[in-house]
Amino acid sequence: MQNNQFMPESRRLRPAPARLVQFATLALLVAMAIPATAAENRAVKLRAAPVYPEVAKRMKVTGEVRLEVTVDPEGRVTGVKSLSGNVMLVTAAEDAVRKWRFEPGPATSTVDVILNFALTQ
Repeated sequence: MQNNQFMPESRRLRPAPARLVQFATLALLVAMAIPATAAENRAVKLRAAPVYPEVAKRMKVTGEVRLEVTVDPEGRVTGVKSLSGNVMLVTAAEDAVRKWRFEPGPATSTVDVILNFALTQ
């Protein structure tokens, strides 16, 4: 154990004030108690098919793209965030979903969407 009297003032560890520790503990407990916002199921009224990127076709890239879509109360898409999927397919999926329309709802909501890209034989 080192003796603090030989350390410069800037290198000494100072104890955190008790109030700060209490506040941090309370904030952590509150954050753990509040559940994460679950995605809602809102019916799709109008669906636009994604355009398969030509480069992805040539390279035979397939797979699913998972998106988190924000929908306003009128059913319009206001935001799209990719959660997973091949980078070559994500932009096409996002572009298509931005054109979708959902059933109206009471408030802005988040919808999980999965688009599957498969090559036709």
